[in-house]
Amino acid sequence: MHLIVQILIGFIALLHLYFLWLEMFAWTTRGPKVFRNFPKELFEPTKSLAANQGLYNGFLVAGLVWSLLIQTKPWNVYIAIFFLSCVIVAGLYGAMTAAKKIFYVQALPAIITLILLHLL
Repeated sequence: MHLIVQILIGFIALLHLYFLWLEMFAWTTRGPKVFRNFPKELFEPTKSLAANQGLYNGFLVAGLVWSLLIQTKPWNVYIAIFFLSCVIVAGLYGAMTAAKKIFYVQALPAIITLILLHLL
């Protein structure tokens, strides 16, 4: 089960690395294809806002990867719990304020991983 949790944490980190790339570097090019409900004329004016959001996703990536690299138990678990909780809060907020799909893409994988982490 430990390996499954590590794989899930890695998957969540990769997902947020994609969000970082999309929001920081591809907002005006790939963004309109991903966020079809967002008016196309707003991508350029909101470029810096999206980049700021992408930066926060980068912090989540850093913390999740850090939790995988820590060799000392229980610290690797504590760090994983903290950053998975951050992902869950961000996913819940996004689902309530932007799109319900965010819950399934962002929060649910982190919730499942957090539950499995506690079962270890």
